[in-house]
Amino acid sequence: MRVLVKGAGVAGLTVAFELATRGAAVTVAETRHSLGGNASWFAGGMLAPWCERESAEQPVFDLGRNAADWWDAVTPGQVTRTGTLVVAAPRDVGELERFASRTSGHRRVDENTIALLEPDLAGRFRSGLLFPDEAHLDPRRAITALHDKLAAMGVELRFEADAPTVSGFDRQIDCTGMAAVDDRLRGVRGEMLILHTPDVSLSRPVRLLHPRFPLYVVPRTDHRFMIGATMIESQSTGPVTARSMMELLGAAYALHPAFGEAGIIETGAGVRPAFPDNLPRVEAHGSTVVINGLYRHGFLLAPAMARQAAELVFNQDGTKELAHETDRQRRSD
Repeated sequence: MRVLVKGAGVAGLTVAFELATRGAAVTVAETRHSLGGNASWFAGGMLAPWCERESAEQPVFDLGRNAADWWDAVTPGQVTRTGTLVVAAPRDVGELERFASRTSGHRRVDENTIALLEPDLAGRFRSGLLFPDEAHLDPRRAITALHDKLAAMGVELRFEADAPTVSGFDRQIDCTGMAAVDDRLRGVRGEMLILHTPDVSLSRPVRLLHPRFPLYVVPRTDHRFMIGATMIESQSTGPVTARSMMELLGAAYALHPAFGEAGIIETGAGVRPAFPDNLPRVEAHGSTVVINGLYRHGFLLAPAMARQAAELVFNQDGTKELAHETDRQRRSD
């Protein structure tokens, strides 16, 4: 079976892997000239289903719970399993209690434990929540590693591909996100910064709770930190706004004053496709299967959605089974 995957973001590359492992001859077609520049490129890379349950529905947890295992198996060495630390300033302790009441899989930590977990945060926060089973990865390194693995498996990857070059396939998988024709989709803009400071070291993602400007800081290599992210109901792909820049930098400074002297290495914004209920969908339309609506959970949900799409391609009864599973997940909350 020859299958065309349209889109080389996280959804497209993960489904290409699932299809190839099942024996399909897979071609990935991307209109961009190379990897990068899409919403996946600006992601935080947090594999944090327990934390996401604070604002997401139960299916997000169910679909994302095994994401770290998938990424670890497929891209060895890319996943860091040190958990997630959630903290709040003393005046915002109510936010911490609210977060705890809406999530599970955490244990409470005091000031001394926070200092042991993250020495550079010693004395800055009196209490927090540790989610020990969560993980994170660097999206750009993970996407590049997955791309290289697909190439080694014989998957053809075409960049700057247009319609005339992508005909003659048995099935198509549409993973084009906001470029897909679907009136149900809306864009949710997320803005991020990458800062560099040798004066801060973190071993795990840290979420700083705030009534207006919640923030997460994800460590990268060489004392670089991804600071994110806004959620703006907008399809604008323009540069980061001054307001967002000030909010993100102010929140980072509240986490640790050394961020005030950090170098701003990069700013970026990605538009994430979302359905009205913020839940993803795998749908069949004739010979085309569509994966869309991953919202802000791309790396968390892509493996599960890729498996569903691959089963749909190879299983004649897949449409009925998938509809049943999706309905079950939505009712489980």
